[in-house]
Amino acid sequence: MVLHVDTAPGDTGGHPPEESMAEPVFITLPLLPPAAGGPVDVGGGARSAKRRHRRWPWIVGPLVILLLVGAGVTWLTASKAAPVTLRQAELRLGSSATGAPGATRPAPGVYQYTGTGTERLSLPPLSQAEGPSIPGTVTLRGSNCFVFRVDYSTHHWQTWEYCLHSGDLWEAGGQSWQLWSIGPINVTNLSSFTCAPHSMALPAKASLDAWWLSSCTGTNSAVKGRTVSAGPYQFKGLTTISVGGTPVQAAHFLRLRTDSGAQRGTERSEVWFATTTGLPLRVQQDIKVSSPTPFGTSTYHQAGVFVLTSLHPQH
Repeated sequence: MVLHVDTAPGDTGGHPPEESMAEPVFITLPLLPPAAGGPVDVGGGARSAKRRHRRWPWIVGPLVILLLVGAGVTWLTASKAAPVTLRQAELRLGSSATGAPGATRPAPGVYQYTGTGTERLSLPPLSQAEGPSIPGTVTLRGSNCFVFRVDYSTHHWQTWEYCLHSGDLWEAGGQSWQLWSIGPINVTNLSSFTCAPHSMALPAKASLDAWWLSSCTGTNSAVKGRTVSAGPYQFKGLTTISVGGTPVQAAHFLRLRTDSGAQRGTERSEVWFATTTGLPLRVQQDIKVSSPTPFGTSTYHQAGVFVLTSLHPQH
């Protein structure tokens, strides 16, 4: 596939008037009798308050210690996201890297990508990192489709399925799986989306700033209902990207989507495809999605980039 481009107030200085000095008057008050039951202890209340104040450190201290211990246990028992190595991705792929790539599809196998990124949840307040190793795996389907998978970390992978239609490469759908660890508890979710026909990925021909409307509908295992992700997809021009020292012609696209339905948010992605095979050479993403939970709305924010570093896949 080859893409063809068509100040405080001052003293007044006055003096108070002189006043006559009157003689002071002294009044003698009778001494009150002691209260029934004995003399009045005027210092008892203060001593009692002091005793109460002294008890507070003995109450608060153990509570702080318990909270610190609990936080420590939570941190130690939580499963932490780690980079996925090229070898781990190869073992997962196994013998499924088969099929003939041809001139319009990338060769199957595991490609080395590097990148960085952060994923955050507002409720509960959690975060995890992406990269720096982000393997990209290509598997072929049928005679005209391929699936591209990236492993952002051991806790997050995502796939896109692309299919050829009369020379154009369309986005057919994809999935995204994530794991979030809250102490010893692991919570996972799987999103699955199917895209409408003509959801463009890489056209056979395009003029600068040409755009198409893409729409994908899907579900998330952690949220009830369906979500629609739709918006414009714009061609930003051709460029050359160096991959491992080899110059590769790339088509640059901007994808803007709005999520509505069960989940709401925005997605802004830029992707550079190899014009001959459709292999992503660089992907940059900024995604914000809000979802309802029993405790309130939780907002997810993912921002990162990954870049291909070798044109030769591992099998």
